[in-house]
Amino acid sequence: MKALELKVPPVVLVILIAGIMLLLSPLFPQVHFQPLPNWIIAIIAALGVIIPLIGVISFKRAATTPDPRDPTKTNSLVTTGIYRYTRNPMYLGFALLLLAWGLYLANMATLFGLPAYMFYMNQFQIKPEERALAEKFGRDYTQYRQKTKRWL
Repeated sequence: MKALELKVPPVVLVILIAGIMLLLSPLFPQVHFQPLPNWIIAIIAALGVIIPLIGVISFKRAATTPDPRDPTKTNSLVTTGIYRYTRNPMYLGFALLLLAWGLYLANMATLFGLPAYMFYMNQFQIKPEERALAEKFGRDYTQYRQKTKRWL
């Protein structure tokens, strides 16, 4: 499965999974649930936008690339700001967007998109990134990994 590593841009994956979630909803009407108030869903979605933006801004300030397709192009290890709390704020934000979407669709079947996204990201995006960053930044990255969670 190494052929899938770093191949699908995370934004494309989110759009793909969101589309699958939309298609699943009418196929499983028996698992619809009472929707949450829209303001709660809006807060989750807003966090799903704000958190990745903060991550991108942190990368730009550090003059390194936020492009996830080739982690070897990273020229500095960002460990401050939001990166003190999560090693992957952009991916975390995308997960929040999928959560908000699933809650908006109000269907338990659609919520399976979230663990599917997280599994794919862990296996085919994050683990390869971590290998590349460990190779590039060595002990600094190892210490960072020990004190900061992958997601939260």
